[in-house]
Amino acid sequence: MDILSIIGIVLALGSIIGSMTLDGGNLLSLLQLSALIIVGGGTFAATMLQTPLPIFIRGLKMAMWAFFPPKDDRPEQLRQITDWLRIARHQFVLALDPVAEQQTDPFIKQALRLVVDGVEAPQIRIVLESNIQTSSHEEMVAAEMYEAMGGYAPTVGILGAVMGLITVMAHLDDPSKLGEGIATAFVATVYGVASANLLFLPIAGKLKFLVKRRIRRLEMITEGMIGIAVLESPLQLEMRLRSFLEHGEAAEGGDHAQDDAASANPSPAGAD
Repeated sequence: MDILSIIGIVLALGSIIGSMTLDGGNLLSLLQLSALIIVGGGTFAATMLQTPLPIFIRGLKMAMWAFFPPKDDRPEQLRQITDWLRIARHQFVLALDPVAEQQTDPFIKQALRLVVDGVEAPQIRIVLESNIQTSSHEEMVAAEMYEAMGGYAPTVGILGAVMGLITVMAHLDDPSKLGEGIATAFVATVYGVASANLLFLPIAGKLKFLVKRRIRRLEMITEGMIGIAVLESPLQLEMRLRSFLEHGEAAEGGDHAQDDAASANPSPAGAD
């Protein structure tokens, strides 16, 4: 669970409620079913109109990433890749065939199969990078769906306010209800602006970050498979793959790599 997302939602709602309370407002005045229907329904309707069905469904599923993001297993994958490289250098790449069959990640399984089948390194890069581009494009478009919602919601909120004012103007013969009616009309604007800036746009930003992090993971795996295919030095490959980690993780791993290098036999046989 992403604790920052939870804190952000609670803080946003708390700020609105606290501000309303301090100003002496009535919290119940913010609960308007008609405003919720027009802002929520209008925003989703406009988004559905511009988004293909598979992308829309994928975007809805990805919304949970904002609160339960996919695990970042890049350090673990780095260790596995270097272990696989050592196996390939000692027993050749055919020894990785059982390892490939055990993989549950389709990308890793395909990459290992390409290595085991003896595909040349440049061709492996072409195949894997093509898969990365396809997957990342679909996920990025799904994340951008929430940016679209953030653009539509305030406009639909204004539409709801105008519709509410039309209703109020139809009852000008009763001035006692004008104030309450106008306040109710503007609740739609509050819903639109608040949902856009406190929900949809932040979710879009977090999803884009997570998609980019997933891309970095796939790129790291690709470089690792290239290293295995050409039987690169394990220490050299590990140091190169650490550039795909976050700064803190890379720095910590760099210290370990230096320790390994210092304790390793300087002869070619000790490089493994």
